[in-house]
Amino acid sequence: MKIIVPMAGRGSRLRPHSLTVPKPLIPVAGQPIVHRLVKDIAKVLKQPIEEVAFVLGDPAWFGDDVVQSLTQLAEDLGAKASIYRQDQPLGTGHAIMSAKPSLSGPAVIAYADTLIRAAFDLDPSADSVIWTKRVANPEAYGVVKLDANDSIVELVEKPERFVSDQAVIGIYYFKDVAQLKAKLQEVLDENIMNGGEYQINDGIKRMMADGKIFKTGTVDEWMDCGNKNITLETNAKMLGFLKADNKEQLVHDSVVVENSNIIEPCFIGAGTILRNTSVGPNVSIGKDCVIENSSIKNTLIQNETSIKNAKLDEAMIGNFVKYNGNFTKISIGDYSVLE
Repeated sequence: MKIIVPMAGRGSRLRPHSLTVPKPLIPVAGQPIVHRLVKDIAKVLKQPIEEVAFVLGDPAWFGDDVVQSLTQLAEDLGAKASIYRQDQPLGTGHAIMSAKPSLSGPAVIAYADTLIRAAFDLDPSADSVIWTKRVANPEAYGVVKLDANDSIVELVEKPERFVSDQAVIGIYYFKDVAQLKAKLQEVLDENIMNGGEYQINDGIKRMMADGKIFKTGTVDEWMDCGNKNITLETNAKMLGFLKADNKEQLVHDSVVVENSNIIEPCFIGAGTILRNTSVGPNVSIGKDCVIENSSIKNTLIQNETSIKNAKLDEAMIGNFVKYNGNFTKISIGDYSVLE
């Protein structure tokens, strides 16, 4: 099994945090988004992963440190890491085809801006599985249309009339991804574009027209990381799941707690110091931070940051920040100084 991860976008909705760190590498509950996504997919698949192919953007943005992080992620799963570049932002179909040499055999394609919680077996009768989540407002999403056998027969973008309540979340399984590659090659050759981009849906629709069987795989939780507020919600949900699972250490043994209290669930990284501070619930703090004389809840703080005299709620703070102030719902990027 292979996992193909297109992640070339700049993540503009998550600025300023994505100005210095590619959005898929921003940590949620102590791990980068893409790391959690790939690991969770591997758990759902319940079979060995032989290759993880990452489609990155400009090397000036997705540099050697990114490649090293992703290579280690794949190797930790016992898989080969393949790195590809999408030279132009020409859509989901174009991004997938940027990894053309890896498009063979069984594969999952997953876009790296979402996290899931799921437990199901892949339908052996299906040529493809499109993962979905039941939503209360399907008119706001792309949804699947099903026939009497619960096979997907159509993809409908933001339907004005009810089609189904199963929204497409951007994760796909193909029994042989070479079939999708062939259809997307036709789309590129014929210059079929929607919104000025080549879309994965146009390749999927051609597979459906050939009689390929598509089924749904419904996830229990679908957590987005599109902007600051949604990322904080996802961080809180993930912390709750991890605490319930009790399989990850959330507060590192080296954390120093001086006249402070931790209200679970929280993630606190190695070497962080808490002095005269209340942390939690729903707080993630990276490594080597110093938090003093503060109250922090529902907040995400990255690495090597200093926080003093703060009362933070629904805040997101980057790496190497120095903050000493009296604000609450803030969003501060890397290397900022507020004193």
